[in-house]
Amino acid sequence: MQNTEAQAKCFLGVESSLSGKRWVVKESDERAALALAQKIGVPEIIGRVLSARGVGLDEAAHFLNPSLKSTLPDPSHLLDMEEGAERLASAVMQGEKIAIFGDYDVDGATSSALLFRFFTAVGAKVQIYIPDRMKEGYGPNEAALIALRDQGASVVVTVDCGTTSFVPLKAASDCGLDVIVVDHHKAEPKLPTANAIINPNRLDEDSPHTQLAAVGVTFLLVVAVNRALRKAGWYKDGRPEPDLMRWLDLVALGTVCDVVPLIGINRALVMQGLKVMAFRTNPGLAALADVAGVDEVPGAYHAGYILGPRINAGGRVGESGLGARLLSTDDGIEAKRIAEQLHAFNLERQAIEATVLLQAEEQVETAGETGAPVVFAAGEGWHPGVIGIVASRLKEKFNRPSCVVSLNGETGTGSGRSISGFDLGSAVIAARQAGHLDKGGGHAMAAGFTVARDRLPQFRNFLIERMIAAMPNPSMPNLALDGALKVAGATTHLAQTLEQVGPFGVGNPEPRFAIAAARLAYAEPVGRDQAHLRCTLSSEDGSRLNAIAFRVMESDLGQALVRHDGAPFHFAGRLRLNHWQGRTSAQLLIEDAAPVW
Repeated sequence: MQNTEAQAKCFLGVESSLSGKRWVVKESDERAALALAQKIGVPEIIGRVLSARGVGLDEAAHFLNPSLKSTLPDPSHLLDMEEGAERLASAVMQGEKIAIFGDYDVDGATSSALLFRFFTAVGAKVQIYIPDRMKEGYGPNEAALIALRDQGASVVVTVDCGTTSFVPLKAASDCGLDVIVVDHHKAEPKLPTANAIINPNRLDEDSPHTQLAAVGVTFLLVVAVNRALRKAGWYKDGRPEPDLMRWLDLVALGTVCDVVPLIGINRALVMQGLKVMAFRTNPGLAALADVAGVDEVPGAYHAGYILGPRINAGGRVGESGLGARLLSTDDGIEAKRIAEQLHAFNLERQAIEATVLLQAEEQVETAGETGAPVVFAAGEGWHPGVIGIVASRLKEKFNRPSCVVSLNGETGTGSGRSISGFDLGSAVIAARQAGHLDKGGGHAMAAGFTVARDRLPQFRNFLIERMIAAMPNPSMPNLALDGALKVAGATTHLAQTLEQVGPFGVGNPEPRFAIAAARLAYAEPVGRDQAHLRCTLSSEDGSRLNAIAFRVMESDLGQALVRHDGAPFHFAGRLRLNHWQGRTSAQLLIEDAAPVW
């Protein structure tokens, strides 16, 4: 029997690294890895990486080149899909006005823009409504739905929200609005009043595609509505049928940014969508890439860490609807203006985030709760738009589920991030059902909630009890490695070859390697606020490798590397291509290190 990562012997003798992690190497079957490499004609290291991810001989070729033709499911397998598609097709053909009510994050913005572009292409009357994060909060609200009815909408499609919006959707039904919910968040046994609730995570749903982001579910809805329109003869008499594939760039962006597993259908959607993104046919995405300085073929990294945060910035600290407007406009001038606004908002978001993170870390450390089962931080007037990011940073630092709450008067708006093994979304729903929260829901790894100030202690204790029951003895976090490389072996060719295994994300983690016993020939703080560390690694044979460590200068890792005094370290990180001034080279993104004793 193979060892699990938790049981495996530590790698290179690293029991506790500079970031407090135990290094282990991923188990792979060497014979299977070699067979994989030979069958699909790739270097052996690719075979080892695929084997460690559970890719078998029969599925390797499809894994490296997934096609939508063989992967995309029939939309009708989802409950309520046919009802929702028929209602929307009827609205198109009858000239009814359709309103799209979207969430303000990237998944919501891409879902909204995808529907807007589709309905516009087929000749429908359509508008987008994104709620103001500060004034309205998450999800449908009664006032907005009634306003949409008063503006002439007869049917509303909620995207990336709505599954637990019982009171607002009942009000919508009472005032004569038809509602189609398109969502992927955790559901309860009871569902709200709606014409259709399309969600692979309904408790009565048996779809195998529970990992879909909302934009993936939305794409399936578009396929279904398009099919219904074709069947009804809508595309006769010269009316063109739209090419749905041209909008896969939106699907890829939303899927990557919502951090859902990049396996199965998600992997195919992202891989094909990134190809579409490279053609820069969406004026908004093209303008945003220009403003952000993306001058290379976009990958999952650019979507998740460069484009996504800027789209999110509108909902976090600016205007909630900017992201959806950017992605749905065909006006190049407007796209450039919105992209510049979002870029500026992102800089503002970074500054606010840094301040709240510092205060949250000090609060947790001063209270002596760095080892608590669930890390909690609450502050007066903390900006609600950054608390999710701050919760993520706390989770990464303390390796515990983390919740951050912005207090305003007698109410707190909270966001949480979890670790593997603890379903935070289900716990938050259970807390709401138990009366500890006013609102709440989410995924296994992320959740949002609204809590009364005086009920915050009860909610905290509720989560701690759930965490202890789920993980009574959380161990030191492991850093899982795919193997070790020499400095001389970390070449540009190897980095290019590893890209074949992408796109990377949850479910298909980017390969991570150790560089054993290397020295720092150069190390210098760089970047805004000198937060990053640029390095050059060297070995005894004279080989050198460029490297960079992001946001480390305030950490034990960063300080140890700055004060290296020529001592050797084991380094761990990801080998990537670095494009700079027309040249391409290999670069290690340092995530961890350990002294060589």
